[in-house]
Amino acid sequence: MLTTRFVDGAPNWVDVGTPDIDGATSFYEALFGWRFRSAGPDAGGYGFFQLDGRTVAGGMQTTPEQGPPSWTVYFRTTDASATAKTAEQAHGRVLLPPMDVLGQGTMAVLADQAGVTFGLWEPALTKGVDVADEPGSLCWVELYTPDIAAAAAFYHSALGLETSAAPFPGGTYTCVNPADGGEEAMFGGIVPLADDPSEAGSDPYWLPYFEVTDVDTVVAEATGRGGSVRMPATDVEAVGRIAKLADPYGARFAVIRSVPQET
Repeated sequence: MLTTRFVDGAPNWVDVGTPDIDGATSFYEALFGWRFRSAGPDAGGYGFFQLDGRTVAGGMQTTPEQGPPSWTVYFRTTDASATAKTAEQAHGRVLLPPMDVLGQGTMAVLADQAGVTFGLWEPALTKGVDVADEPGSLCWVELYTPDIAAAAAFYHSALGLETSAAPFPGGTYTCVNPADGGEEAMFGGIVPLADDPSEAGSDPYWLPYFEVTDVDTVVAEATGRGGSVRMPATDVEAVGRIAKLADPYGARFAVIRSVPQET
């Protein structure tokens, strides 16, 4: 599960690039109760989505030249420069070289072997999001990719991630966890792009999931505010009730009410 006890290779940040940060703020506030706080005049318009004063994500207004509206998942590393070099050696690309972010940490944006964008965050003052795996916060991530084996090999080389197979309705699900945390620190999965009808015609990408208390209410709120439903609310045995959505600008995300896990 995702926690804020971050280890190398685990997601520790997520942010959205949008052509209308005010509109996105209004949308996500209605869905999750988030409020947007600017990071200050030196941050280039970047800011933080917060829930009850705790940061759950970042966001900023972007231009078409910076790419389509989208959510980006960032993974923890203790050395962003070294990880970026390793990713290049594994046939990835560096889209934004490692750079210091106002003393809070070092970030980089990369693309994997299939062209999927993801980020690195090397913590300094900011370790990552303040809350995870609670209603209104990040709880899971999925990679939709044309080649699971190639993706698993890339992320193992670049981030040290490990994979395992879990039974799933209709087949198996490829789970992902950081090497240091073991399977108890599982945070996501890798899904064949072609096997999911909701992803037909889509380019490969990382999809963030946010925990909610009522999936159907969130879906209705999203559609009422200009968002779209990419997969209707669906019950998945032993997992929970999930839906895949896009905000009014096209940034894709998912929501889930998780089934409580036995401890």
